[in-house]
Amino acid sequence: MDVFHMLVTVLESTIRVSVPLIFAALGGLFTERAGVFDIGLEGKMLGAAFAAGAVAAVTGNVWAGLLAAILISVLLSLVHGYASITQRGSQIVSGVAINFIVFGSTVILGEAWFRQGGRTPALAGDARFSTITFPFAEEIRPVPVIGPIYADLISGHFFLTYLAFAMVPITWWILYRTRFGLRLRAVGENPGAVDTAGISVVWMRYRAVICCGILAGLGGAYLSLAMTAGFVKGMTAGKGYIALAALIFAKWKPLNVMLACLLFGFLDALAIRLQGNPLPLIGQIPVQLMQALPYILTVILLAGFIGKAVPPKAGGVPYVKER
Repeated sequence: MDVFHMLVTVLESTIRVSVPLIFAALGGLFTERAGVFDIGLEGKMLGAAFAAGAVAAVTGNVWAGLLAAILISVLLSLVHGYASITQRGSQIVSGVAINFIVFGSTVILGEAWFRQGGRTPALAGDARFSTITFPFAEEIRPVPVIGPIYADLISGHFFLTYLAFAMVPITWWILYRTRFGLRLRAVGENPGAVDTAGISVVWMRYRAVICCGILAGLGGAYLSLAMTAGFVKGMTAGKGYIALAALIFAKWKPLNVMLACLLFGFLDALAIRLQGNPLPLIGQIPVQLMQALPYILTVILLAGFIGKAVPPKAGGVPYVKER
């Protein structure tokens, strides 16, 4: 395989791996812009992935699985909202609790319902998403440079893949060109002023966590209905935390979020590609080190290359209405 085709293969894997990160990071963008820190992205995606895989396996309908994923993720978001917004509890503790509860419950329920070691049955046919092939993709494939780019990078992905990238400009438009987005950002910066203007801070933050639940649900559904044919125990594998890191790395801006997720996806795809292949002057690298490489580079990038990341001023602080 020549260098160009190897690069196309890695970039194709980058897109595939980046999709759940984009969904989760955009979801976190809504909550954190509203002043609610959400470390529970991992649990929401994992719960959504399990719900999607279980419902799709039982009904044989991928859309039923997608709806179940969104519903479960929104419910988990509302739990987080109730604990951290209504009860003014610690947002960190609430998010971590959701992660632990979901990880354990998916294993228990999966084993109780399907008896496959915490997995759901393999999905096929109408129970999972199929790739979308654009017109003339196969005819153009032999054309140098343009063919592989159109056939492999632009065409041949899942519906949720295109939706994830479409959500980037949609999110930008919502946050910066709508009244809802203006109020959402204001709630994250100065909730007292928003409350004085007669806008409910609590309701705005609940709407933000609902938006996050929908997007995290789409990310979880992608894992079990598209990327993998069914749910596997712990299949998020830290993607929620990576999405949170990408959000900080991107400084809470939608376009930067997409680029950061693509960067982390590229590192992950490159690590997969290099597994088992000796490197020049270095030789064979242990598989475990290659698997840890994306996370190591994530820490390095966050520690030394983004400058000072300033979150919304009211982020992580429960709002107490002044009397």
